Amino acid sequence: MLNLLRVLLGAFLLGFGRSLYWLFVGGAGFLAVNTLASRLLEGSPRILLLAIAVAAGLLGALLAILLQKFAVGLAGFLAGGYFFVILLDLLKLDYGPVVWILFVVGGILGAILVAALFEVSLIFLSSLSGALLIAQSLRLTPVQNALLVSGCLLAGVIIQSVLLVGERGEA
Repeated sequence: MLNLLRVLLGAFLLGFGRSLYWLFVGGAGFLAVNTLASRLLEGSPRILLLAIAVAAGLLGALLAILLQKFAVGLAGFLAGGYFFVILLDLLKLDYGPVVWILFVVGGILGAILVAALFEVSLIFLSSLSGALLIAQSLRLTPVQNALLVSGCLLAGVIIQSVLLVGERGEA
């Protein structure tokens, strides 16, 4: 059930992450907190981890609506950190406690990207988050994961870019 939810959320982020930025922010909060809680609270009941992640996602979405710039910057941080951690997992690399430093580095890069190029970064980070979420839901080899993430990322960027051009053309 959780894998199906991840695939559906991932597909939604691929297609509409920029347009529905609050969904991207909520999704990034859910993904990052789910990943971190799974590591910090290892052995805890799965329902508890899911409840914590859902609460973080809902809080992120609410913040996105109320405090757009802050929330999107926070989503950039969380998505960037999530990207680094999941990339290591998908490549079957284990850096132990250094993973937290990589999470922060990825988070800082993600926040900077969002601040500098708001629309473009929302498209890229929401597509990347969606692609990683889909890949994380499937049991694939590292090479298959890399191909799936690359293909989904490209598809998400193209779909959202076409939608953005269409919106600007109507304005």
